[in-house]
Amino acid sequence: MTSAHRIRDWALLAALTAMWGTSFMFIKLGVATVPPATLAASRLVIGAVILYVVMRSRGLKLPKPGRGWLPFAALAVIGNNVPFYVISWGQQYIDSALAGILMAMMPLATLLLAHFYVAGERMTAYRALGFSLGFAGIVVLMGPAALAGLGGSLLMLTAQAAVLGGALCYAANSVLVRRLVVTDFLVASTTVLIVSSVVSLPLAIVLDRPWELAPGMGSTAAIVWLGVGPTALATLLYFTLVASAGPTFMSLVNYLTPVVALLAGVTLLGEQPGTTAVAGLGFILLGIALSRRRRAAGPA
Repeated sequence: MTSAHRIRDWALLAALTAMWGTSFMFIKLGVATVPPATLAASRLVIGAVILYVVMRSRGLKLPKPGRGWLPFAALAVIGNNVPFYVISWGQQYIDSALAGILMAMMPLATLLLAHFYVAGERMTAYRALGFSLGFAGIVVLMGPAALAGLGGSLLMLTAQAAVLGGALCYAANSVLVRRLVVTDFLVASTTVLIVSSVVSLPLAIVLDRPWELAPGMGSTAAIVWLGVGPTALATLLYFTLVASAGPTFMSLVNYLTPVVALLAGVTLLGEQPGTTAVAGLGFILLGIALSRRRRAAGPA
Protein backbone atom coordinates (compact mmCIF):
# COMPACT_ATOMS: atom_id res chain seq x y z
CA MET A 1 0.00 0.00 0.00
CA THR A 2 1.42 3.35 -1.01
CA SER A 3 1.77 6.25 1.39
CA ALA A 4 -0.79 8.31 -0.54
CA HIS A 5 -3.19 5.41 -0.50
CA ARG A 6 -2.83 4.99 3.25
CA ILE A 7 -3.50 8.70 3.80
CA ARG A 8 -6.67 8.34 1.74
CA ASP A 9 -7.80 5.37 3.82
CA TRP A 10 -7.20 7.22 7.07
CA ALA A 11 -9.13 10.21 5.71
CA LEU A 12 -12.08 7.95 4.82
CA LEU A 13 -11.95 6.35 8.26
CA ALA A 14 -11.90 9.76 9.95
CA ALA A 15 -14.87 10.96 7.90
CA LEU A 16 -16.85 7.79 8.60
CA THR A 17 -16.06 7.93 12.31
CA ALA A 18 -17.07 11.58 12.48
CA MET A 19 -20.42 10.87 10.80
CA TRP A 20 -21.30 7.83 12.86
CA GLY A 21 -19.87 9.22 16.10
CA THR A 22 -21.78 12.50 15.91
CA SER A 23 -25.02 10.89 14.66
CA PHE A 24 -26.18 10.40 18.26
CA MET A 25 -25.79 14.12 18.87
CA PHE A 26 -27.89 14.90 15.79
CA ILE A 27 -30.53 12.36 16.84
CA LYS A 28 -30.70 14.10 20.21
CA LEU A 29 -31.24 17.42 18.43
CA GLY A 30 -33.80 15.86 16.11
CA VAL A 31 -36.04 14.29 18.76
CA ALA A 32 -36.22 17.63 20.57
CA THR A 33 -39.22 18.56 18.37
CA VAL A 34 -39.78 15.56 16.06
CA PRO A 35 -41.11 12.18 17.30
CA PRO A 36 -38.92 9.09 16.80
CA ALA A 37 -41.03 7.42 14.07
CA THR A 38 -41.05 10.53 11.89
CA LEU A 39 -37.35 11.10 12.45
CA ALA A 40 -36.52 7.53 11.42
CA ALA A 41 -38.77 7.65 8.36
CA SER A 42 -37.38 11.00 7.22
CA ARG A 43 -33.74 9.99 7.35
CA LEU A 44 -34.52 6.69 5.60
CA VAL A 45 -36.36 8.39 2.73
CA ILE A 46 -33.58 10.95 2.27
CA GLY A 47 -30.93 8.23 2.33
CA ALA A 48 -32.87 6.02 -0.10
CA VAL A 49 -33.28 8.82 -2.64
CA ILE A 50 -29.58 9.69 -2.54
CA LEU A 51 -28.38 6.09 -2.86
CA TYR A 52 -30.85 5.40 -5.67
CA VAL A 53 -29.49 8.37 -7.65
CA VAL A 54 -25.90 7.20 -7.07
CA MET A 55 -26.78 3.62 -8.01
CA ARG A 56 -28.45 4.63 -11.26
CA SER A 57 -25.57 6.98 -12.12
CA ARG A 58 -23.30 3.94 -12.03
CA GLY A 59 -25.53 2.04 -14.42
CA LEU A 60 -26.91 -0.33 -11.79
CA LYS A 61 -30.53 -1.42 -11.33
CA LEU A 62 -32.68 -2.65 -8.48
CA PRO A 63 -33.30 -6.42 -8.26
CA LYS A 64 -36.31 -7.74 -10.15
CA PRO A 65 -39.50 -7.92 -8.05
CA GLY A 66 -40.16 -11.27 -6.43
CA ARG A 67 -38.94 -13.55 -3.68
CA GLY A 68 -35.43 -12.17 -4.12
CA TRP A 69 -36.56 -9.11 -2.18
CA LEU A 70 -37.27 -11.11 0.98
CA PRO A 71 -33.66 -10.97 2.28
CA PHE A 72 -33.66 -7.22 1.74
CA ALA A 73 -36.91 -6.94 3.69
CA ALA A 74 -35.35 -8.81 6.62
CA LEU A 75 -32.28 -6.57 6.54
CA ALA A 76 -34.47 -3.48 6.29
CA VAL A 77 -36.51 -4.28 9.38
CA ILE A 78 -33.66 -5.61 11.54
CA GLY A 79 -30.91 -3.28 10.35
CA ASN A 80 -32.85 -0.03 9.85
CA ASN A 81 -36.48 0.16 10.93
CA VAL A 82 -36.21 -1.27 14.44
CA PRO A 83 -32.84 0.23 15.50
CA PHE A 84 -33.51 3.66 14.00
CA TYR A 85 -36.77 3.88 15.95
CA VAL A 86 -35.70 2.42 19.30
CA ILE A 87 -32.45 4.41 19.39
CA SER A 88 -34.33 7.63 18.59
CA TRP A 89 -36.95 6.79 21.21
CA GLY A 90 -34.29 6.06 23.83
CA GLN A 91 -32.46 9.30 23.12
CA GLN A 92 -35.50 11.28 24.18
CA TYR A 93 -34.50 10.36 27.74
CA ILE A 94 -30.74 9.71 27.79
CA ASP A 95 -27.73 11.74 26.68
CA SER A 96 -26.21 11.27 23.24
CA ALA A 97 -22.84 10.41 24.81
CA LEU A 98 -24.35 7.50 26.73
CA ALA A 99 -26.17 6.29 23.62
CA GLY A 100 -22.91 6.23 21.68
CA ILE A 101 -21.20 4.26 24.42
CA LEU A 102 -24.03 1.71 24.58
CA MET A 103 -23.76 1.24 20.83
CA ALA A 104 -20.14 0.15 21.30
CA MET A 105 -21.53 -3.21 22.42
CA MET A 106 -22.45 -3.97 18.80
CA PRO A 107 -19.15 -5.57 17.67
CA LEU A 108 -19.04 -7.74 20.79
CA ALA A 109 -22.60 -8.93 20.25
CA THR A 110 -21.65 -9.68 16.65
CA LEU A 111 -18.91 -12.00 17.93
CA LEU A 112 -21.43 -14.01 19.89
CA LEU A 113 -23.90 -14.29 17.02
CA ALA A 114 -21.18 -15.10 14.50
CA HIS A 115 -20.03 -17.99 16.68
CA PHE A 116 -23.35 -19.72 16.06
CA TYR A 117 -24.27 -18.57 12.57
CA VAL A 118 -21.10 -17.79 10.58
CA ALA A 119 -18.67 -20.50 9.49
CA GLY A 120 -15.09 -19.94 10.65
CA GLU A 121 -16.03 -17.42 13.34
CA ARG A 122 -15.82 -19.65 16.40
CA MET A 123 -15.57 -18.16 19.88
CA THR A 124 -12.02 -18.18 21.27
CA ALA A 125 -10.75 -17.55 24.77
CA TYR A 126 -9.84 -13.96 23.92
CA ARG A 127 -13.20 -13.36 22.30
CA ALA A 128 -15.04 -14.82 25.28
CA LEU A 129 -13.02 -12.62 27.65
CA GLY A 130 -13.64 -9.61 25.44
CA PHE A 131 -17.38 -10.24 25.42
CA SER A 132 -17.37 -10.65 29.22
CA LEU A 133 -15.56 -7.33 29.68
CA GLY A 134 -17.98 -5.64 27.31
CA PHE A 135 -20.93 -7.01 29.27
CA ALA A 136 -19.30 -5.76 32.46
CA GLY A 137 -19.09 -2.33 30.85
CA ILE A 138 -22.82 -2.40 30.11
CA VAL A 139 -23.54 -3.36 33.74
CA VAL A 140 -21.40 -0.43 34.91
CA LEU A 141 -23.28 1.92 32.56
CA MET A 142 -26.79 0.76 33.42
CA GLY A 143 -26.11 0.07 37.10
CA PRO A 144 -26.91 -2.88 39.38
CA ALA A 145 -30.59 -1.92 39.28
CA ALA A 146 -30.69 -3.06 35.65
CA LEU A 147 -29.90 -6.60 36.80
CA ALA A 148 -31.90 -6.59 40.02
CA GLY A 149 -34.93 -4.88 38.51
CA LEU A 150 -35.20 -2.70 41.60
CA GLY A 151 -34.56 0.94 42.29
CA GLY A 152 -33.35 3.60 39.91
CA SER A 153 -35.45 5.24 37.20
CA LEU A 154 -37.47 2.70 35.23
CA LEU A 155 -37.78 5.14 32.33
CA MET A 156 -34.01 5.70 32.16
CA LEU A 157 -33.30 1.98 32.30
CA THR A 158 -35.88 1.34 29.59
CA ALA A 159 -34.32 4.04 27.40
CA GLN A 160 -30.86 2.55 27.87
CA ALA A 161 -32.22 -0.91 27.11
CA ALA A 162 -33.84 0.46 23.93
CA VAL A 163 -30.54 1.85 22.66
CA LEU A 164 -28.78 -1.38 23.61
CA GLY A 165 -31.50 -3.24 21.71
CA GLY A 166 -30.65 -1.12 18.68
CA ALA A 167 -27.01 -2.20 19.01
CA LEU A 168 -28.09 -5.84 19.12
CA CYS A 169 -30.17 -5.30 15.96
CA TYR A 170 -27.09 -3.91 14.19
CA ALA A 171 -25.09 -6.94 15.35
CA ALA A 172 -27.72 -9.34 14.01
CA ASN A 173 -27.86 -7.37 10.78
CA SER A 174 -24.10 -7.63 10.25
CA VAL A 175 -24.35 -11.41 10.49
CA LEU A 176 -27.36 -11.52 8.16
CA VAL A 177 -25.56 -9.38 5.58
CA ARG A 178 -22.77 -11.93 5.37
CA ARG A 179 -25.28 -14.74 4.89
CA LEU A 180 -27.91 -13.13 2.68
CA VAL A 181 -26.32 -10.49 0.44
CA VAL A 182 -24.86 -11.94 -2.76
CA THR A 183 -25.37 -8.95 -5.05
CA ASP A 184 -23.55 -5.63 -5.43
CA PHE A 185 -23.44 -3.90 -2.04
CA LEU A 186 -24.56 -0.55 -3.44
CA VAL A 187 -27.59 -2.25 -5.00
CA ALA A 188 -28.25 -4.12 -1.75
CA SER A 189 -27.93 -0.97 0.39
CA THR A 190 -30.23 1.01 -1.89
CA THR A 191 -32.82 -1.76 -1.96
CA VAL A 192 -32.73 -2.10 1.82
CA LEU A 193 -33.23 1.64 2.32
CA ILE A 194 -36.14 1.68 -0.13
CA VAL A 195 -37.85 -1.19 1.70
CA SER A 196 -37.12 0.51 5.04
CA SER A 197 -38.73 3.71 3.77
CA VAL A 198 -41.84 1.87 2.60
CA VAL A 199 -42.16 0.24 6.03
CA SER A 200 -41.44 3.34 8.10
CA LEU A 201 -43.61 5.90 6.33
CA PRO A 202 -47.01 4.35 7.22
CA LEU A 203 -45.88 3.88 10.82
CA ALA A 204 -44.86 7.52 11.08
CA ILE A 205 -48.19 8.62 9.59
CA VAL A 206 -50.20 6.50 12.03
CA LEU A 207 -48.12 7.18 15.16
CA ASP A 208 -47.15 10.83 14.72
CA ARG A 209 -49.51 12.48 12.21
CA PRO A 210 -46.46 14.38 10.93
CA TRP A 211 -48.51 17.01 9.08
CA GLU A 212 -49.58 18.33 12.48
CA LEU A 213 -46.02 18.66 13.80
CA ALA A 214 -44.15 21.93 14.17
CA PRO A 215 -40.47 20.91 14.01
CA GLY A 216 -37.84 23.46 14.94
CA MET A 217 -35.17 24.56 12.50
CA GLY A 218 -32.51 22.76 14.52
CA SER A 219 -34.39 19.46 14.47
CA THR A 220 -35.14 19.77 10.75
CA ALA A 221 -31.50 20.47 9.88
CA ALA A 222 -30.35 17.59 12.09
CA ILE A 223 -32.73 15.12 10.43
CA VAL A 224 -31.72 16.21 6.92
CA TRP A 225 -28.09 15.68 7.84
CA LEU A 226 -28.84 12.27 9.35
CA GLY A 227 -30.30 11.22 6.01
CA VAL A 228 -27.52 12.70 3.90
CA GLY A 229 -24.52 11.90 6.11
CA PRO A 230 -24.78 8.94 8.53
CA THR A 231 -27.40 7.16 6.38
CA ALA A 232 -26.42 7.70 2.71
CA LEU A 233 -22.90 9.10 2.49
CA ALA A 234 -21.57 6.89 5.30
CA THR A 235 -22.84 3.82 3.45
CA LEU A 236 -20.84 4.78 0.37
CA LEU A 237 -17.73 5.53 2.45
CA TYR A 238 -18.11 2.24 4.32
CA PHE A 239 -18.01 0.06 1.22
CA THR A 240 -15.30 2.21 -0.38
CA LEU A 241 -13.10 1.80 2.69
CA VAL A 242 -13.71 -1.95 3.01
CA ALA A 243 -12.78 -2.41 -0.67
CA SER A 244 -9.71 -0.20 -0.34
CA ALA A 245 -8.22 -1.12 3.05
CA GLY A 246 -10.07 -4.27 4.09
CA PRO A 247 -12.44 -5.14 6.95
CA THR A 248 -9.68 -5.29 9.59
CA PHE A 249 -8.73 -1.65 9.03
CA MET A 250 -12.40 -0.77 8.83
CA SER A 251 -12.97 -2.32 12.28
CA LEU A 252 -11.05 0.57 13.87
CA VAL A 253 -14.30 2.51 13.64
CA ASN A 254 -15.62 0.35 16.51
CA TYR A 255 -13.05 1.93 18.84
CA LEU A 256 -13.35 5.48 17.58
CA THR A 257 -17.12 5.97 17.18
CA PRO A 258 -18.09 5.77 20.90
CA VAL A 259 -15.19 8.06 21.80
CA VAL A 260 -16.36 10.64 19.25
CA ALA A 261 -19.93 10.28 20.54
CA LEU A 262 -18.73 10.94 24.08
CA LEU A 263 -16.65 13.96 23.09
CA ALA A 264 -19.41 15.43 20.92
CA GLY A 265 -21.97 15.12 23.68
CA VAL A 266 -19.69 16.72 26.25
CA THR A 267 -18.21 19.53 24.14
CA LEU A 268 -21.12 20.45 21.85
CA LEU A 269 -24.20 19.63 23.93
CA GLY A 270 -22.76 20.24 27.38
CA GLU A 271 -23.60 16.74 28.59
CA GLN A 272 -21.95 15.38 31.75
CA PRO A 273 -21.86 11.57 31.47
CA GLY A 274 -19.77 11.20 34.62
CA THR A 275 -17.10 8.74 35.68
CA THR A 276 -19.45 5.77 35.42
CA ALA A 277 -19.91 6.30 31.68
CA VAL A 278 -16.17 6.71 31.13
CA ALA A 279 -15.46 3.53 33.13
CA GLY A 280 -18.09 1.64 31.15
CA LEU A 281 -16.57 2.85 27.90
CA GLY A 282 -13.16 1.68 29.08
CA PHE A 283 -14.46 -1.82 29.79
CA ILE A 284 -16.17 -2.02 26.39
CA LEU A 285 -13.16 -0.79 24.40
CA LEU A 286 -10.87 -3.18 26.27
CA GLY A 287 -13.31 -5.96 25.48
CA ILE A 288 -13.24 -5.09 21.77
CA ALA A 289 -9.44 -5.01 21.80
CA LEU A 290 -9.16 -8.41 23.49
CA SER A 291 -11.78 -9.96 21.21
CA ARG A 292 -9.62 -9.02 18.21
CA ARG A 293 -6.27 -10.15 19.62
CA ARG A 294 -6.49 -13.72 18.39
CA ARG A 295 -7.68 -12.56 14.99
CA ALA A 296 -4.69 -10.26 14.65
CA ALA A 297 -2.25 -12.98 15.68
CA GLY A 298 -3.54 -15.64 13.30
CA PRO A 299 -6.56 -17.49 12.03
CA ALA A 300 -9.44 -17.60 14.50
